[in-house]
Amino acid sequence: MAKILITGGAGFVPSSTADRLLEDPSNFIVLVDNFLTGNINNVPVHKNCKFIKGDVNNYQDIAPIMCSYQFDYVFHYAAVVGVKRTLDNPKMVLDDIEGIKNILELSKSTGVKRVFYSSSSEVYGEPVHLPQNEETTPLNSRLPYAVVKNVGEAYFRSYQQEFGLDYTIFRFFNTYGPKQSTDFVMSKFIRLALKDEDVTLYGDGLQTRTFCFIDDNTEACLNAMKSDEFVNKVFNIGSDLIFTIKDLAEIVIRLTNSKSKIIYLPALPEGDMTRRQPDIGKMKQLLNRDLIPLEEGIKRVLENIQ
Repeated sequence: MAKILITGGAGFVPSSTADRLLEDPSNFIVLVDNFLTGNINNVPVHKNCKFIKGDVNNYQDIAPIMCSYQFDYVFHYAAVVGVKRTLDNPKMVLDDIEGIKNILELSKSTGVKRVFYSSSSEVYGEPVHLPQNEETTPLNSRLPYAVVKNVGEAYFRSYQQEFGLDYTIFRFFNTYGPKQSTDFVMSKFIRLALKDEDVTLYGDGLQTRTFCFIDDNTEACLNAMKSDEFVNKVFNIGSDLIFTIKDLAEIVIRLTNSKSKIIYLPALPEGDMTRRQPDIGKMKQLLNRDLIPLEEGIKRVLENIQ
């Protein structure tokens, strides 16, 4: 039986990852979360899954858990997330470096085989070219959230070089799905459209994004776990199909048969990058299938709501 720790385990992507891992009866999963943004309703109810409330940034919380279970694999997904939240709480964001250090030090000391780290598209900053490639695109963001993710990547590389602790880094681009909280663009638009309320956009709404359905995210990441070919590498996890935020609003309004109107607000002063598009050549290798189209993914979300 493989013993697997997922930090931030009551969050959207971490709990969805747990759902997929629990499809294999030989896996035992421990989820740790402090409920800063996580939701207890996301936690799977399963005989092979245990939830422990704790803060990975607090060594006294996480050390007893890791020493007790002696995990085979760790998915370090705990982090302060959300554009507004990270901009409003820069010191809280910087505190996440402690969690990264705790996980790596304890993984090194307790025999963890490999650690998986949720980095972010934000490390690229405002893109100098598209698509954004893991090897050739410079990491140039100065925002605290992105800086912490970049520092985290450096820690993982350093621990592998010095101590032989293997890793895989996932740079997540916009991911959406049924469990997503309502303070992210996709879930926010769907919530407003279902209530026939105004859908608000910042600036002209022509910022470009890509949207990855959660099943594509979790399947790609877990396929990386199953193969030695993807050890000590960095992967973009997202979609390569570009939509403007205005496009997304219009699609959501149409698919929900909503009477919502699109309203434009002043542009955010920082943190709202104008363009995003990952190079997902490596991810396509991991999936070995077509990604789920945007409209199909939105319909799946709506089926879980209605």
